[in-house]
Amino acid sequence: MAKKRVVKDYDALSEEIVRLVKQKYPSGYAESLVSYNDKDGKKVSALPFETDDTYYLIRMTIIEAKRIVKDDEDFDDEGHLKEEIADVEVEVDDEFDGAGEDDDDLDDGQSDEDDHIIVTRRRDDEEHDVADDSDY
Repeated sequence: MAKKRVVKDYDALSEEIVRLVKQKYPSGYAESLVSYNDKDGKKVSALPFETDDTYYLIRMTIIEAKRIVKDDEDFDDEGHLKEEIADVEVEVDDEFDGAGEDDDDLDDGQSDEDDHIIVTRRRDDEEHDVADDSDY
């Protein structure tokens, strides 16, 4: 059985998933963002995250990714997850399927062969990210 694929805003994630995301990305989110074209052809940036049964694309821009980390007390002033938070083991219930949440599923009701995500990293050179709202 294929994993459920979900596109969701960071603020809409459960507390358990947020903790797991923090542990997966202890140095912040901005450097791990990927870009893809949504169903309307618009470029969107998101943070990929995977659980045993669900593949998430967590929508956020580079600016939002930096703000989330800056405003989160679990990260230090340098944008790294504090050790006492990073060392905490978090378990997600094996039966978690995202039911009851307001998800934007990528599944269009067709076969999985037609469902795919094209992931690219957009950069204008080796050092600087391109703003998400650009016409690049």
